[in-house]
Amino acid sequence: MKIWQKIEHTPIPKSEKQLALFQHEQDFAIRLNDGFELMNSQAHGSEDALGEMPCQSIRDRKPSPHVLVAGLGLGFTLAAALKNLPEDARVTVAEVVPGVVAWNEGPLAVLNGDALKDPRVTLYTGDVAKLIKQSIKTFDVMIWDLDDGPEGPGSALNDWLYSIGGLTVALSALTDMGTLAIWSPGADNVFVNRLKKAGFDVEEKRVRAHKDKGAHYLIWLARKARKRNKRGVARNFRT
Repeated sequence: MKIWQKIEHTPIPKSEKQLALFQHEQDFAIRLNDGFELMNSQAHGSEDALGEMPCQSIRDRKPSPHVLVAGLGLGFTLAAALKNLPEDARVTVAEVVPGVVAWNEGPLAVLNGDALKDPRVTLYTGDVAKLIKQSIKTFDVMIWDLDDGPEGPGSALNDWLYSIGGLTVALSALTDMGTLAIWSPGADNVFVNRLKKAGFDVEEKRVRAHKDKGAHYLIWLARKARKRNKRGVARNFRT
């Protein structure tokens, strides 16, 4: 039986909840209130896919692509994004919990190749909703790895992002060919319809906790919807 030791805990801003970092030998896990496990370094295949899928399509984009990674976690999503982006890319990482940043600068750095020190990375410690509201046609890709999905048990701090209002603002923050990538533990038709109502075309990708085994998860790749002219030919939707 594996015995996990709690290393430390950190508060979630504007919440009564906290996150705790646990370790077993070389593996780490982040849990909510010492109980619900949000992520584990033994199973990060879906985080790798979340960083990889949307970035592969923009690696050759000119001028240099700009990516927003919202939610740092164990750093696997950021590391995967960096592996699939050119040397001149810009990556903004938004994390609202200062303690999670400290963990990634400390014991978790070995997991993700010290991704926060990559020269392409700019760290934003604060509410990602505020950052997105201030951004117009800024990001070629936005990756949301927040609260265990739209209906997750974490902080309610990001609830607005998953609302029709938040998604509409997210649409405006993307460049014309931009993609919003969102992780979820499973299907959610209500949320997919909300994405479409906000102006996105949505593609669903099923992924595993490991590359080809383990639990199934879902990634939504939401792109600006394309309008059709009178002849039925699609053209890019522009805000």
